[in-house]
Amino acid sequence: MSGHRAASSRIPWIVATLATCVVPFTAAVLVSAQTPALKATPDTRFSLMTFEADGATRISMVMGARVVDIAGTNRHVSERAKLPALTIPAEMKTLIEQYETVKPRLYQIANFFGTQSTAGLAFAYDVAAVKVLAPIKYPWNLVAASANYKAQAQGLGAAGAGGATPSPAAPAAASAALARPVTGFDASAADRIVPDRDAPVLFAKSPRSCIIDPNEPFYIVDGRGRTDYEAELAMVMGPRPAYRVPREQALDYVFGYSIMQDLSDRGSERLREVTMFPGTNWFDGKSIDRAAPFGPVIVPKEFLPKGPSDLRITTTLNGTLVQDSRTSNLIWSEPHLVAYITSRMTLYPGDVVITGTPAGTGMERRVFLKPGDVVTVEVEGIGTLTTPFKALSEKPRP
Repeated sequence: MSGHRAASSRIPWIVATLATCVVPFTAAVLVSAQTPALKATPDTRFSLMTFEADGATRISMVMGARVVDIAGTNRHVSERAKLPALTIPAEMKTLIEQYETVKPRLYQIANFFGTQSTAGLAFAYDVAAVKVLAPIKYPWNLVAASANYKAQAQGLGAAGAGGATPSPAAPAAASAALARPVTGFDASAADRIVPDRDAPVLFAKSPRSCIIDPNEPFYIVDGRGRTDYEAELAMVMGPRPAYRVPREQALDYVFGYSIMQDLSDRGSERLREVTMFPGTNWFDGKSIDRAAPFGPVIVPKEFLPKGPSDLRITTTLNGTLVQDSRTSNLIWSEPHLVAYITSRMTLYPGDVVITGTPAGTGMERRVFLKPGDVVTVEVEGIGTLTTPFKALSEKPRP
């Protein structure tokens, strides 16, 4: 009996001890079931955007019609999924430089919201409710390819060889300029180019003076009647500097892809009666102020499953389709461009290379932009970039 009483007296202690073990174990199982381990793999597509909301400039991940501020969503997902602390840069160039370190966390965030709603979260916004900015302000370098689609080169040649018919609305000075042929350009050479042998023709635009945000107006200087649109696929370099990169490795140095317009002035003014350098002066027409609308997003290359080599690229002018081609029609492919540029200079993370424009420019159509026009460029798998055009005299004074 004494043994039975001793065993009975130990039962409450045993139950209490089991309770202290079982309850935390059960809670742990429930927590684990509610927050399964997040995969750090690119299973859920996202793009990257710079935007302005609540008085602050933010870097975001775009998933569908929602944008999530990276700083806020990183804190949220880290707490919910019990992830270790990791700081993600709040500036796009720095994020690109550190992408190899932070991309597993970005993948985890995207995978988390692949199954969770962003409704009611303070760091989540509707795309339509924020001011979208150019993704990078500003790249160190902005390099552009000229006449990189054969059909566009042929169109330019035809426009230059045959002269051009001025629009009835064109100012008198622009009408006189419009009739002058393009000099120093041999469109027939496009048939003889061997990309592995012949280098492309490139020019630079000033990132700080030229890049503007999506939906920001381009101001046409009053009296200049030959402003032209050019839709272009933009390669964003990174995450490490690229110098003397072999063509076979070129895309290893590309971070992602975006959209840019290479707006041009096609000789609105006669700037030189006498010159020691006949032919085209690229600065006159390409480095004009605000001539590189950029955005709205950067798509990391892992989320373009077909790669950049066969994407549809289109332009509409006031709703009318004026350019329609594919990047498979490039004369010099993206790897050719990267290999050539880096044979001469270093491209840094966040630098932008634009790859040329398809046929259908205003120069070929002999119709140039005027105040009130709206141009929208779309690149398959990336998005749309819209730019309205106004007269410089309409620009608000600072």
